[in-house]
Amino acid sequence: MTRPPRRLPLSRAIHILPILALLAASMAQTPAQAKDFKWANNGDMSAMDPYTRNETFQLSFLANIYEPLIRRDANLALEPALALKWEMTSPTVWRFALRPGVKWQDGTDFTADDVVFSAGRLSNPNSVLKSVLAPVEQVRKIDNLTVEFETARPDPIFPQEITTWVMMSRAWCEKNNAVEPINLGATGAGENFAIRNTMGTGPFRLVLREPDRRTIVEPNPGWWDKPQHNLGRVELDIVSNAATRVAALLSGDVDMIYSVPPQDEARIRATSGLKLIVGPELRTIFLGMDQSRDVLLHSSVTGRNPLKDARVREAFALAIDEEAIAARIMRGQAHPTWQMWGPGVNGYDAALDVRPKTDPVRARALMAEAGYGEGFSLQMDCPNDRYENDEAICTSIAAMMARIGVKIDLLAQTKAKYFNKINQPNFDTDFYMLGWTPNTYDAQNVLYNLVATRVLPRGEVNNGGYSNPLIDALTEQMVVETDTAKRTEMIHEAARLVQKDFGYIPLHQQVIAWAAKSNIELVQMADNYFPLRLVRVK
Repeated sequence: MTRPPRRLPLSRAIHILPILALLAASMAQTPAQAKDFKWANNGDMSAMDPYTRNETFQLSFLANIYEPLIRRDANLALEPALALKWEMTSPTVWRFALRPGVKWQDGTDFTADDVVFSAGRLSNPNSVLKSVLAPVEQVRKIDNLTVEFETARPDPIFPQEITTWVMMSRAWCEKNNAVEPINLGATGAGENFAIRNTMGTGPFRLVLREPDRRTIVEPNPGWWDKPQHNLGRVELDIVSNAATRVAALLSGDVDMIYSVPPQDEARIRATSGLKLIVGPELRTIFLGMDQSRDVLLHSSVTGRNPLKDARVREAFALAIDEEAIAARIMRGQAHPTWQMWGPGVNGYDAALDVRPKTDPVRARALMAEAGYGEGFSLQMDCPNDRYENDEAICTSIAAMMARIGVKIDLLAQTKAKYFNKINQPNFDTDFYMLGWTPNTYDAQNVLYNLVATRVLPRGEVNNGGYSNPLIDALTEQMVVETDTAKRTEMIHEAARLVQKDFGYIPLHQQVIAWAAKSNIELVQMADNYFPLRLVRVK
């Protein structure tokens, strides 16, 4: 008989190791020159299980503990991780040679059994990363250090698609009743052992987890790779208030802050002993709308869904002054866009990245033409601790929408509550703001996950249910198209179609802004990942 998963109160801090054992292990395993490192962010990870949330900060943090077969280097190029090499042995088969001698943090061997298990766990209905392995029909163990992935059709970019998929130990999950992931958004989902505990192969191991307060990790002494970092105890503190977070850096309480408010950048730049680290980001911030339900869930309109009408969606787009948002709220630290993917992503076309001119007069005319001249109300969902100035942006958009008679009931929540509400299985939203970074750095990732008709795992983050069969066909065709020019034109055509439909309203690409003490050396990656293995304290 299978023992039911342990359910723990969400507020309780779980100490992973007893204090005396922790002290002894730290003294024995941490080099004398190791440096402590303390950093802060505005929001926490939802869980320690890497299959529970497809969100950059969570995936980035857990990549310090768990590892993929293939990882990204400091320049975002592919490099071997748990797989030493990989090759296509036929048009639909990828073979991976696993790295020998890799140990899980409990000392057991990493083998092909763990890869096959992780693939099955990722594909579980409760997983929110199912789309990563959507092309895969079968995963086969050839021997202890060889595994094959057979895809339904040729998938030439498969290695790029799996860089965010990390491996989990079959034995550990079975021992701790964590074989299946928990869908945090499901009603009564509860939790299992993997929600608060970890056991990976990576450069760091979990020591202490206090949700929404702090998380502590320390170096894994049995890591297979040669450490480039010189870190000892690493503490992540959650400081939701922007002013308090900046004050902690200015006072020296933390060594680095991951999220810097644009309004504080000049102050940090001018402060001796601190440095601002700024670079372009691949993430696009956009607005989505419920176009699938016959009646909106939270609207004054009865008997129909106004967002199914392209004229209403166009009116929404014309009412929003993104130039003002970028200049005033983002303080110039954003690139206004009209594409769902930005510069640096394969398939980007500057000729298509031209926003329609803000025009509230035309927007009101379109509303009247669609039969909503008196306007209506609806709910807008927005995180308040995920993207730069997220709540302020949504508040500004609500004011802009009022100019065309649309009354916004703004519901701004912590990202944990926000993602549980708008993501699967609930898709509980009328109108929402979201950000997306294509982890393959290819537009197909956006089209498959966000834009294509929602037939799970395809359209897994198409929370508004937008659907265009022509885009679906293009998305399927570009998967197997080997002619680069033809494939690029398919991407551009899909971009034109979603723009014509006003299926989404792109806003901008953020600029990544971190800040740190001058003695901190780190690598800022355009996908907003923060690998601790590349941090040094001078």
